[in-house]
Amino acid sequence: MSERILFLTGKLAESSLSKTLETISDPGFDYEIRVLGVSVAALMTTDLIARRLEAVEGFDRVVLPGRCRGELDPLQEKFQVPFERGPEELKDLPQFFGGEKYQFDLSNHKMKIFAEIVDAPQSTVDAVLERAHRYRLDGADVIDIGCLPNTPFPHLEETIKTLKQEGFQVSVDSLADEDLLRGGKAGADYLFSLSERSLWIAEEVECVPILIGDTPTDIDACARSVERYAKSGKPFYADPILDPIHYGFVESIMRYRELRRRFPDIEILMGIGNLTELTHSDTLGTNTLLLGMASELNISALLTTEVSKHCRSVVKELDLARRVMHAAREESMPPRHIDEGLMALHDRHPFPYEFEEIRSLAKDIKDANFRIQVTAEGIHIYNRDGLRSATDPYDLFPQLHVEEDGSHAFYLGLELARAEIAWQLGKRYNQDELLGWGCVWQDEEADLSVFSEEKSTLKARKHNYRNKK
Repeated sequence: MSERILFLTGKLAESSLSKTLETISDPGFDYEIRVLGVSVAALMTTDLIARRLEAVEGFDRVVLPGRCRGELDPLQEKFQVPFERGPEELKDLPQFFGGEKYQFDLSNHKMKIFAEIVDAPQSTVDAVLERAHRYRLDGADVIDIGCLPNTPFPHLEETIKTLKQEGFQVSVDSLADEDLLRGGKAGADYLFSLSERSLWIAEEVECVPILIGDTPTDIDACARSVERYAKSGKPFYADPILDPIHYGFVESIMRYRELRRRFPDIEILMGIGNLTELTHSDTLGTNTLLLGMASELNISALLTTEVSKHCRSVVKELDLARRVMHAAREESMPPRHIDEGLMALHDRHPFPYEFEEIRSLAKDIKDANFRIQVTAEGIHIYNRDGLRSATDPYDLFPQLHVEEDGSHAFYLGLELARAEIAWQLGKRYNQDELLGWGCVWQDEEADLSVFSEEKSTLKARKHNYRNKK
């Protein structure tokens, strides 16, 4: 007879727990899930369980949420069955029962990314094409050709045709009807932005329009554009316009909510550049929060720019964020513990070792090679000559006695600088490895052609520097 297990959880996690248990192939146990009248499983305590849990006859053990607080012994005495805490994260349950660690599927999403080249009129066709290829590698689905007010764009048609020949989907973004009409006739797939006044353009060309109101921030005007164009039966996106902070940002979020309420099934686009470009903060957190809103509102397209230097990885950030949000939504869970790529400045578990563990390790070292580790207290470097600890590498260097060996000193200086950054920010440090910066910077495919030596040779030199006596 197989083991019978009772799982206790909160209301919000019930669906996710059920789906996770279903992924365990040949678990070797039968189970039941019970919700004890709390929404968040982590708020469950053993005292609450003792009060609310009813009979558990027939179960061989009871598994509690990993973050459940309190002593287990009183529960075991009361119910005469073993109680235990499961893993802190639901998705680790398969591993908890001896299976493989759960892997989220990040191959799917439901949001299209439009990446705008805002200075296309002032760029050559080759320059636009080069940037388009980079945007596509970063995850863009459509290359948006931005037109500038009162700026001639004689090579608009050539730009569009070249991009189309290279397999790109193309949109044209302009305030001038003439530019939009030219772009549509040249083969653009999408046009930004048509209102009631300019809907006639969509009748002249075969393009998918992005609809706005004659007054862009007027939700009623946007709704009229939608109602009028929807009669054609052709596809379109609607955009109630995201405004910058202190220029109506909160009101604009409410417009998106209202547009979705009025039209539950239409395709909606959100242009995020107004926020990211005009807010000097790290874009990764801003974009993640915006895509959380977009996911809840079933927004299916995003328009972004990378004009300001602090926005230079926005397309890449959006690509990962849309996949994480889709996975979280499919799993009925918050967007946490799905992928670490949306964290650049900090790590969830930056310091895997305690100082006492490092001190114990250092006592057994018999060679001259330096080991470097980081804890919450600071930076630690040790070899057979002892353990040195500090928060400033300048305090450590005089104790290392490597002044006569320039290459080794260089290596240690580099590693200690990385360790200091990791300690300051709360990031995971592993000696001889680059710090992790999430999707903002990934080195796996870095182009090292600018160096005079191959990557393998550089690694060999680094190994020699580290192991020099």
